[in-house]
Amino acid sequence: MKATAMTDPKLGSLLKGLVADYAELVKARLTFLVLLSTLVGFVMGARGGIDVGLMIHTLFATALVAAGAASLNQWLEREADAKMQRTRDRPLPSGRMQPQEAVVFGTAVSLIGIIYLAVSVNALASLIAFVTLASYLFIYTPLKRLTWLNTVIGAVPGALPPLIGWVGARGELSADGWVLFAILFFWQMPHFFAIAWIYRDDYKAGGFAMLPVVDPDGASTGRLSVFHAMTLVPISLMPGILGMAGVGYFLSALALSCAYLGFALQFNRRKTNRDAWWLFGASIAYLPVLLSLMVFDKLPR
Repeated sequence: MKATAMTDPKLGSLLKGLVADYAELVKARLTFLVLLSTLVGFVMGARGGIDVGLMIHTLFATALVAAGAASLNQWLEREADAKMQRTRDRPLPSGRMQPQEAVVFGTAVSLIGIIYLAVSVNALASLIAFVTLASYLFIYTPLKRLTWLNTVIGAVPGALPPLIGWVGARGELSADGWVLFAILFFWQMPHFFAIAWIYRDDYKAGGFAMLPVVDPDGASTGRLSVFHAMTLVPISLMPGILGMAGVGYFLSALALSCAYLGFALQFNRRKTNRDAWWLFGASIAYLPVLLSLMVFDKLPR
């Protein structure tokens, strides 16, 4: 009897491992957050009813660009990843995947995604996706070895996906869309400072100039986490103030953002890994809840 992927345990295990490796290469969880913010941008930017077909095109193309960016980022950082405990088992540094596989895959899906956006959505959405990809790979990634300001600069491409969605739905940029950008930008800073604090020894071993590496007592890391979380409070309220969402969103955003600030204050006060983990966990919960509330309470415009 001929063995198939369904009946041969070895082949099934091989395929499962391959899928897992590609999921790690494209940073599936990060890509999911990118798509979530893109979806929210599309829904908030839509006038009247939502064009489901256009939304699917926008999300599919954005997923390709995000997957390609993650793959190329890991290709560029494969040697540094091999020096860090938390990343040494990734497909490239572990040797389970060859560098040429990652660079060909990443380049191909990125280009397909950018072209697909231009053809199926609009040229402006494609341009924003290209700027996101280029700034992530060619500005943020090399700066990680040079200055702790890489986190600030890296927050820009991290905050652009909702604008892809906004422009995908509306065909133009507007002040309301930039509010979504600002929310993502300021949310990211405590999130990444917490990660960098937890893995500061790893980042040092990998040669990355993250803030906690050059700020061993955590004074600046804590203060900047509080500053950005504090700034996020009024910015998170802007959709309610500008009429993008209703009173329910406004009150919920106020409570959520103050809670997020509370975790940042606690981290700044004690600067322990435990408090950094609490801040990181709060950041992971904060964003999808806030964005979901925004969509749920969207006002017709």
